[in-house]
Amino acid sequence: MNSLDGRVAIVTGAASGIGYGIAQVLAADGAAVVVADLDGSAAEKAAASLRDAGRDAVAAAADVVDRDAVEWATTAATERWGRIDILAANAGVYPNVDLDAMSDAAWDHVMDVNVKGALHSIQACLLAMRRQRYGRIVLTSSITGPLVAVRGLAHYGASKSALLGMMRAAALEFAGDGITVNAVLPGNVRTPGIADWDEEMHASVVTAIPLGRLAEPEEIGWAVRFFASEEAAYITGQTLVVDGGQVLPEM
Repeated sequence: MNSLDGRVAIVTGAASGIGYGIAQVLAADGAAVVVADLDGSAAEKAAASLRDAGRDAVAAAADVVDRDAVEWATTAATERWGRIDILAANAGVYPNVDLDAMSDAAWDHVMDVNVKGALHSIQACLLAMRRQRYGRIVLTSSITGPLVAVRGLAHYGASKSALLGMMRAAALEFAGDGITVNAVLPGNVRTPGIADWDEEMHASVVTAIPLGRLAEPEEIGWAVRFFASEEAAYITGQTLVVDGGQVLPEM
């Protein structure tokens, strides 16, 4: 594939975990990256780490639920580099709440961050992408919701399924603008959140994965990198499962 030299990417939820893995891969292949995250200080540390590795990166404190904050992050990109080529809408939350205890507030919070946050991110990048008649939008969905279920994550699963409905509509609406819209569906990934797992839970999860290990964040980043490439110009409205074969076994 052609390198991403000269391309500008915005990655939301990029201070750690999958988002940082995406940012690392895109930056290493030549893209200038806006590391956008709710935690501004963590975003700056992540961007500084990329710069220390010789990459071009800046941080933006942005709550994706706040439309103005997301637009500010995109403005920072266009003012610095004059364009936005890639959006990796990755920001998300996954608090565990059983359905019989699910409050409206808990449901709305997950939907706001995971779905409305992606909407705001897409809308904020759209003007620049339409102006240059080029764009690659990649959403981070999940196998949870579209393909499998987890107890206590009904709101998360619903939000990740909703992302795919929005993705398909956006792919149709933006097809005439040179903009593609696709999604990656990760399985279990080695992120800071697994620090809360005990040994039994970790072993149980790994046992369920045919490849026998968790994904590294950068491996999700490479899936995003494919959709973000010039060569993926004829692919839109599609999904790519990155789960080590987790959804394959029938039993």
